[in-house]
Amino acid sequence: MKDILTVSQLNDYIKTFLEDTFGSLWVEGEVSNLRRPPSGHIYFTLKDDKSQIRAVYFRQYGNRAAKFDLEDGLKILCRARLSAYPPRGEYQLIVESVEPQGVGALQKAFEQLKARLAAEGLFDPSHKKELPFLPRCIGVVTSPTGAVIRDILNITRRRFPSVNILIAPARVQGTEAADEIISALRNLHASGRVEVIIIARGGGSLEDMAPFNDEALAREIFGSSIPVVSAIGHETDFTICDFVADLRAPTPSAAAELVVPRKTELLETLCNLQRRLAAAQRRHLADQKDRVASLKSRFRDPRKFLADYSIHLDDLRERIQRAIIQNTHTIKSRLGHLALGLQNKSPQTHVRERRFFIGSLEKDIVNYWVRYFREREARLNKSAALLSSLSPLAVLQRGYSITRRVPDGKIIRQAGELTLDERVRIQLAEGIFQARVEKIQGE
Repeated sequence: MKDILTVSQLNDYIKTFLEDTFGSLWVEGEVSNLRRPPSGHIYFTLKDDKSQIRAVYFRQYGNRAAKFDLEDGLKILCRARLSAYPPRGEYQLIVESVEPQGVGALQKAFEQLKARLAAEGLFDPSHKKELPFLPRCIGVVTSPTGAVIRDILNITRRRFPSVNILIAPARVQGTEAADEIISALRNLHASGRVEVIIIARGGGSLEDMAPFNDEALAREIFGSSIPVVSAIGHETDFTICDFVADLRAPTPSAAAELVVPRKTELLETLCNLQRRLAAAQRRHLADQKDRVASLKSRFRDPRKFLADYSIHLDDLRERIQRAIIQNTHTIKSRLGHLALGLQNKSPQTHVRERRFFIGSLEKDIVNYWVRYFREREARLNKSAALLSSLSPLAVLQRGYSITRRVPDGKIIRQAGELTLDERVRIQLAEGIFQARVEKIQGE
């Protein structure tokens, strides 16, 4: 008896046969009839000029994280498994990943990725890091053979021979190139030696530049703590790496010139700066000398200043003494007149009252002048003490000293201005001596 299969059994058999017989395939074709239902899966037809096949790109295979958006008319390269859909009896491709194929698709993928990364801020100038002025070690990610690395080495050695170059070899073309470049960048970071990184390759077609339009590589460059210079292709070539890097160089040779300054130019600049600094120091010193001379001419000798006040005090003292004598004579004269008047008056009571009044008046007058002279004397003594305390000589008398550096005579106010074995001149209230610094302590 013959084996009889149902349609469902036959389709299931075909599905199993296709999946077991064929593994992962790479299939090239053009996208058409693209559909995106709410499920998140992508359905389309892959065709060439002679035939076509249905394809499905399931959400679980990461179609949302694809490097570019699928659309009708794009040429793509799919990695897929061959299967069948039993309910309709149709065989189809189960797509696992897609790559752009052809210049048009590559350019479309480039523009889409560029727009998305720009919207995330990866190209924002605020994220760009400054290159070191004179790096001691430069990391270079490129092919270890070829003209690119030779040009970079020749230029850096010619411009500044002592700069070290650390090469992180990586393929710069092909499907594995992007992963190797990422690994090379991480190795340079792990070394802890490089201060700037150059990613370089020569010119090429858009297909050749594809590794440098990789999203994972762009995010690795963006997250680098070390400045990255992109030197990919020729001056007219632009890649995603150029936009995300801290600096874009038109060629690998130009990158070496941008990163490494010319030693002779630096030496000439240093000489010019040294001459300008010396001239500025001379001008500053001359200005300070003029200022010191001006201050010195206006500064009065404290002893002469105190002598003037001493003369003034003596004058005040003499005037007070004359005032006392004059007032005393006036009082005595008044008392004499009062006594003469009393002699002409016989009532004893009136005499006693006048005598008591006069005695009280004399006492008040004497007390008043005693207080007046004591207050004036206290004020004069206070002024004299204040003037004495303001004298620099008085400060030295209290145990302080003035320390100057030898030989320029600069006054030292902080210990940090001195160095060991430096000679200093110390002025005391009486005498000057020189010393040498053996130990320096902070506050």
